Amino acid sequence: MYNFEYKNPVKIIFGKETIGKVAREIPKDAKILLTYGGGSIKRTGVYDQVKSALQGFNLLEFGGIEANPHYETCMKAIEVVKAEEIDYLLSVGGGSVLDATKFIAAGALYENGDPWDFLAKSGKVNVEKALPIGAVLTLPATGSEMNGNSVITKVATQEKKPFGSPLLMPQFSILDPECVFTLPNKQVANGVVDAFVHVFEQYLTFNVNSPLQDRWAEGVLLTLIEEGPKVLANRKDYQAAANFMWSATMALNGIIAVGVPQDWATHMIGHELTAYHGIDHARTLAIVLPGMMHVKRHSKKDKILQYGQRIWGITEGSDDEKIDAAIAKTIEFFESVGIPTKLPEYNVPVDTIAKISSRFEKSGLKLGEKGDIDFKEVEEILNDRL
Repeated sequence: MYNFEYKNPVKIIFGKETIGKVAREIPKDAKILLTYGGGSIKRTGVYDQVKSALQGFNLLEFGGIEANPHYETCMKAIEVVKAEEIDYLLSVGGGSVLDATKFIAAGALYENGDPWDFLAKSGKVNVEKALPIGAVLTLPATGSEMNGNSVITKVATQEKKPFGSPLLMPQFSILDPECVFTLPNKQVANGVVDAFVHVFEQYLTFNVNSPLQDRWAEGVLLTLIEEGPKVLANRKDYQAAANFMWSATMALNGIIAVGVPQDWATHMIGHELTAYHGIDHARTLAIVLPGMMHVKRHSKKDKILQYGQRIWGITEGSDDEKIDAAIAKTIEFFESVGIPTKLPEYNVPVDTIAKISSRFEKSGLKLGEKGDIDFKEVEEILNDRL
């Protein structure tokens, strides 16, 4: 296992009827901007619960944040923050709203140019200060409620890029599993697959003798496989909803990542599919991951075989046959929750593959835990999904 440092200061408030506790977590004298998405929080009653809890607080609102949050929308919110002298941000919604809120928190205090620098000049321009953030999570998926990561889409240039900082970790996140009760099947399925692939990016690499990390990761995978279908079958199953919600948080709060190599190539390639075609993030992951497993079957062999045996009980056949079976079971699971896994099923034209490959070629970026996935392998991975 590698050396590591780990600190996660996010306070999690988990359980039914916890949304009202938001009032005790925000300073009474704060000037708050409540951020949210397309308005589903008003239909589900979450908005009313938050507003009721925050009676007497100085509260403004900014809605309309997209499912893949747009830089352009975030910049409008930053204008509001500056004009109104906001000093606290409260995200109420799913991971996309929270991702946008993190960008707003950093961008509002950035004085050296365009906040897009955080993403376009990653590693060279870092977040040095940010407004405090709180979160009320309504959709389990991204894990953004317990980390400092964010992904933003710039519509004008068809780019989707990540950035992050410990300064962007929420001060608190409220997770009420009853929010799952009102979610449509598509969002539940997306959340299950998103969390599943988050685990994969930290697990399906190479062995560094980290059995505890492996078994934590496998525990999250098994729980998603067991509980995801239960939530889809019965949205009012509170225990299934709670297990699903906590699994999505555990998938990306850093605990399974410490001491081990990480990949994230599936995400980076998937972001391009969203940037060009607006495909839901989780669905891009379901497209790319099987191709990644196929193309990198040799460098990831030991972990794919371990995954196949421990998660799906695959023990017979040659190594290649076991790997093929593990890939097939992964595809079968994604499709069982309603997520197609082939590019043609999303009407993605073949020339998109060349565009994505060209973008990676121009950037010179090498992906994967070993930095050995170049633009040619990106093209191979995507061609596998035709």
